[in-house]
Amino acid sequence: MNGENQPDVVSWDASAILSVLLQDDHSRKAQQWVNQPGHHLLSTLSYSEVIAVLYRIRRERSMAEILVDAAVEVLEGGPWRRVNNSPAWKMMMKLSNKWPLRGADLWHLAMAKTIQDHLPELRLLTYDSRLKVAVQGEGMEPILRR
Repeated sequence: MNGENQPDVVSWDASAILSVLLQDDHSRKAQQWVNQPGHHLLSTLSYSEVIAVLYRIRRERSMAEILVDAAVEVLEGGPWRRVNNSPAWKMMMKLSNKWPLRGADLWHLAMAKTIQDHLPELRLLTYDSRLKVAVQGEGMEPILRR
């Protein structure tokens, strides 16, 4: 929970969602987050990045098809609330001038900052090191561990 005893509002980037769906170094922490009460937000960009990875894995046969199906099922039935918003254009310009982020990571940060105008308790869950630095640099309460 955040400092004001309000439910967590967590925007998940693709790296965090994939850590729930596929075993990696961050899976234990991501599993703890996915089981926390609160509002878990899934953007159209996060969804598209995750589903692209899962179906690429299926096409390449780098994981058993039944495991890919299970990951898709968790993605579809997980705690995430789908949001169909876009980041503010000026926010993307401001942040791109300030942080050396890839396009998708810039989008996630700008989206979180845009939503944060209305939901100040929103935090962005990421396991991408460059994005995490930018999140902290923007004064957003970091999600570092649980």
